[in-house]
Amino acid sequence: MSEKDTPTPPAPKDDKAPRARAEDDTHHAHRGHPAWAHGIAAGLCLYFFLSAINVIGSGLKHVGKNTDALERFLSGADNPFVALLGSVIVTSLVQSSSFTTSLIITLTAAGVMDVEAAVFAVMGANIGTSVTNTIVALGQVKIKRQFRRAFTAAIVHDIFNWLTVAVLFPIEWISGASHESGKGWLMRCSEWAASFISSSEYEKPFNPVKWVTSPVVKVFEWFGDLVTGAMDWVGIDFSNEAVADGIFVAVLGLGLLFVALAYLVKNLKGALLDRIEGMFRSYFFRNDFVAYIVGGVTTVLVQSSSVTTSLIVPLAGAGAVKIRRVLPYTLGANLGTTITGVLAATANPEPAAIAVAIAHITFNLLGTAIWYPLRFIPFSLAHGYARIAARSKWNAIGYLLLAFFVLPLLGVIFTEIILGLL
Repeated sequence: MSEKDTPTPPAPKDDKAPRARAEDDTHHAHRGHPAWAHGIAAGLCLYFFLSAINVIGSGLKHVGKNTDALERFLSGADNPFVALLGSVIVTSLVQSSSFTTSLIITLTAAGVMDVEAAVFAVMGANIGTSVTNTIVALGQVKIKRQFRRAFTAAIVHDIFNWLTVAVLFPIEWISGASHESGKGWLMRCSEWAASFISSSEYEKPFNPVKWVTSPVVKVFEWFGDLVTGAMDWVGIDFSNEAVADGIFVAVLGLGLLFVALAYLVKNLKGALLDRIEGMFRSYFFRNDFVAYIVGGVTTVLVQSSSVTTSLIVPLAGAGAVKIRRVLPYTLGANLGTTITGVLAATANPEPAAIAVAIAHITFNLLGTAIWYPLRFIPFSLAHGYARIAARSKWNAIGYLLLAFFVLPLLGVIFTEIILGLL
């Protein structure tokens, strides 16, 4: 047989799965820089990511402190529905349940807010604090698969809080309406527990994240003052300059958050992601119990569940943390954030304020006891809507606006109209 008649052997089949080929492409793209360089870059991005969250919080808290609208909104919420939904709106606006719960407890200690209404308001604060997670997830909307994981990690927290309220709200409301004191069983148990607790005042603990990120926050606050001052100089007048300054700083912080998040995820790839994933799975997220403890302790240390739970979203999106470990981690963060309420209560050592802080702790413990054994329900709902959101970013934006602003606001308006007719 001649050489030209010899049959040509078939080309070897590329039996790599698409995912494996994608990983090879990722490693190839990062071959030009060693893993330690990406580690340093990721660390810097993480620093600016945390700084951005504190910049947003600083700007929005500045708005809250320079207008009494939020305080008047909460203090006038005597109806359980208004207290719940109003607190969702307030917490979503300032992106801090610590701010809202401290305000609720302060109003309760001053006698401005009814203690039973305060319990429902604390439930709403639990829901509103998860808005930051959803905003962070939107920063990964360009890569569909990554966004789907990140959005699942973000909204499983929201869904857990809504489900807990769906169970405990009617029980507290009905038990209060049927009791001569007008207080539900959660509030009555909390008042009983508060009677055994010393009402001595404690100092607020040191916040390392706030201290480390304070230089960036101060730069943005200075720049906000400079811009609003310049606008005032050229004749653009604001009815409340402090509020305008706070809004401007919050918008700048939001821009910094998206930029830092994009580069954080970009550097959390290739060999660095393999190392981080191995470390997280071996230590911090080894099992659900460890994830729960890590979430709680981290939140106590940084005094912000928004920071703690927002940090897990890009890590889950990048694949460094398994989605099934996100829920116990956020449940721990939910419990950890109640410490801020306890500190606020000890700063205003009134029995009613301490009872509200205990009710907040009890609410989160009961929510965990109810829904952790049934965790397939919040996970299934989160996975289902994340697939819908991945089809179009407007589905994700629509969820954000409806869940945290539009529906709660419509609920408050509708309730007030019904009460006005009765």
